Amino acid sequence: MLGLQQQLQAVELGWDFYIPVLIFVVFIALAIPIWAAIGSAVIVMLLMSEVLPLSLVGESLFDGIDAFALTAVPLFILTGDVLVRTGLSRKFLDVAEALTCFAKGGFGSATVLVCGMFAAISGSDAAGAAAVGRMTIARLVESGYPRPYACALVAAGACTGVLIPPSIAYIIIGLVLGVSASTLFLAALIPGLAILASILITNLIVNRFYSYEGGGQMTFGEWGTRLWQAIRSGWYAFLVPGIIFYGIFSGRLTPTEAGATAVIVTIIMGFILKTLKLSDFPAMLVSSAKVNGVILPIIAFSLPLAQTLAALGVPQGFVFTITSFTENPYILILLMIGILIAAGCVMETTPNIVILAPILKPLADNIGMNEIQFCIMMITALGVGFITPPLGLNLFVVSGISGESILKITTRVGPFVLCMLIVVLLIAYIPTVSTYMLPDILK
Repeated sequence: MLGLQQQLQAVELGWDFYIPVLIFVVFIALAIPIWAAIGSAVIVMLLMSEVLPLSLVGESLFDGIDAFALTAVPLFILTGDVLVRTGLSRKFLDVAEALTCFAKGGFGSATVLVCGMFAAISGSDAAGAAAVGRMTIARLVESGYPRPYACALVAAGACTGVLIPPSIAYIIIGLVLGVSASTLFLAALIPGLAILASILITNLIVNRFYSYEGGGQMTFGEWGTRLWQAIRSGWYAFLVPGIIFYGIFSGRLTPTEAGATAVIVTIIMGFILKTLKLSDFPAMLVSSAKVNGVILPIIAFSLPLAQTLAALGVPQGFVFTITSFTENPYILILLMIGILIAAGCVMETTPNIVILAPILKPLADNIGMNEIQFCIMMITALGVGFITPPLGLNLFVVSGISGESILKITTRVGPFVLCMLIVVLLIAYIPTVSTYMLPDILK
């Protein structure tokens, strides 16, 4: 242990680290694309430090995206896009509404459930916020919810897009840290559902206090009839998440194969239902390619960034600096959670994973945290940042589609931030929450 401390203490960071970081921050503030900001910082860092040859950037750009697992990313994005265009996403809403209509606050609960259903297919929180928000915000207002609260509810529910597997975020962090995406999907199932349940319960509690939405005046027979009718008219929509979950969790399909199968099944359904035409494909593919084109360049620059930071000793230096103040694991975990939530407020998941995962992972190792537990905690904490005022990404998405003031929405997200934070703390301090579903050999 003493040798490790001496090694960590020997790391000293100079201007060859701080100037590139300053350049990165300035570029982000100027709204320059994140991949360009990361790439510029890496090049300047290599030129100033000379710890690695500059040719590393060119080589690593291709190595960074030369991974079979990454082909699942555009497939899940495309599946979500096809789902919306074919109208299958509305079948999810019909079933969710029928499932919860017996209770007071039923449509609010249905909104959260359909966010979870959409998350199980698209793996993207922003896509879920936009798709579900367009379907539900106006109806939530008609049901009695104040418009700012309705927007906050959709924003919170959409956080499950990166938390409920299969999630693009888990594919990326698995690639960055060398962890199987299928293993992370399995581990994330209970934490993801716990987040969904916490949002549901919070909405029910808030609704009980303020009586936003009535309902619940329905006999068991009436509820059963409505639920059966909704399932009968839209059961086929659940084939898509069913294929994804069964294929991945049974081990019969890799995430990439499950994504490809989901795309094909969704397209076939669209043609059978006559809600999808060949003329829709160009716009659909371009839309998905734009989203994918934002993610992949960031991943491409992740490898040279990680290698440069490791050569400079940044992860080791960070661990030493933090542990020099305290070695209490409970405090260190709180510090990591705070960093992740703050980062989630400012940037999307992908750059946060690329930048922070290699730096925070050694600190997690230092306090004995399992790598699976660390990955789940990191993604979940970043998800909390998506609705944390004043810069949460989902807040801006729902503000854009609803026209509601971002300031008004932020005044209503407090209960959801708190309930999600509780789940994050459970994941961080109780390893079983994130490892219960794993075989003993992986725990």
